[in-house]
Amino acid sequence: MNHKSPSIAKKRAHHNRFRLIVQACFLALSNGYIKGFARGQIFTGASKYLCLPGMNCYSCPGALGACPIGSLQATLNAREYKVSLYVVGLMVVFGTLLGRFVCGFLCPFGLVQDLLYKIPFVKKLRSLPGEKFLRYLRFFFLVLFVLILPAFIADFMGLGEPWFCKWICPVGTLEGGIPLVLLNSAMRGAAGFIFRWKLVILIITLFSSIMIYRPFCRYVCPLGAIYGAFNKVSFYRFKIDRSKCTKCSACQKICKLNIPVYEKPNSADCIRCGDCKAACPEGAIHLQQWT
Repeated sequence: MNHKSPSIAKKRAHHNRFRLIVQACFLALSNGYIKGFARGQIFTGASKYLCLPGMNCYSCPGALGACPIGSLQATLNAREYKVSLYVVGLMVVFGTLLGRFVCGFLCPFGLVQDLLYKIPFVKKLRSLPGEKFLRYLRFFFLVLFVLILPAFIADFMGLGEPWFCKWICPVGTLEGGIPLVLLNSAMRGAAGFIFRWKLVILIITLFSSIMIYRPFCRYVCPLGAIYGAFNKVSFYRFKIDRSKCTKCSACQKICKLNIPVYEKPNSADCIRCGDCKAACPEGAIHLQQWT
C-alpha cells in the first residue's frame, strides 16, 4: 500500500484545491453586489426573489439571492402559500439532484468553517461527548425554529417571523449583521440585545470551528438536515465497489466527520467533500452511475 501513498496524497491535494476554488467562486457569485458593501445597503434587485442553494444571508449587503431557510420561515403561515411552496419545491430539487453536495461545495458558511479549521490548534477534536445525540440537534432546530414557531406565531402583518434567523443563525450575524452595523450608522444605533446575543453565538461557532470540523453543519444547520435526508436518493451519491473494498477504514480515518464511509457511503451527515473518494487506496468509492 505504501507505493500508492504519494499518488493518493497528490490526488487529495488536487481535489482539495479544486473544491476550494469552487467554494470561493460560488461565494463570489452569491455575494457579488459590491456596492452593497461600499454603501452598507442590502441589494433589492429581482434576483433577491430567487433562493440560493446554501446558507447565505438575505441581509448580507452583497447577497444577490435569498436564503431558503429564511424565506421559508418568513412565509410559512401566509394566507397564500405560493412563496413557501416555491421554497420547499426548490429545496426538494436541490436535495434530489445534489443532496449535501450543496454543503460541501456551494455553501459560503461552509467555506468559512473549512478555512477556520485549517488554523493550527493544540488539539483537534474528531467528535464531542454525546456526538450521536448532538447530531440530531439540527433536526430540533429545523422542526421548532424553522417550521413550528414561524407557522403558528405571526407578527403584526400576519406573517411568520424568522425565528431561526432572528435568534440562532450565526450566518446572518457574520454576513449581514456585522457588515451592516459597521457600514450603516442607523444600524449601529438600532443594534441591541438580539445583536449582542447572536454575536456571542457567532463567536462560539467560529472558535469551535477551529477545534472541530464544521460544528454548525454537524449540530445546528436546518438546511443540512433537509439535504441530508436526500443523500441516499439524490442523483449525486456514492457507491462502494464491494469487490475492491478491503474495509481498511482509510475513508473513515480521512473523513473529518468520522463517517465509516465503507459502511455508510450515503450517510445523512456526509457533506460530499470527496476526501474519502480521493483517499481510498483501492479506488473503491465511486459516484453512483445512473442508466
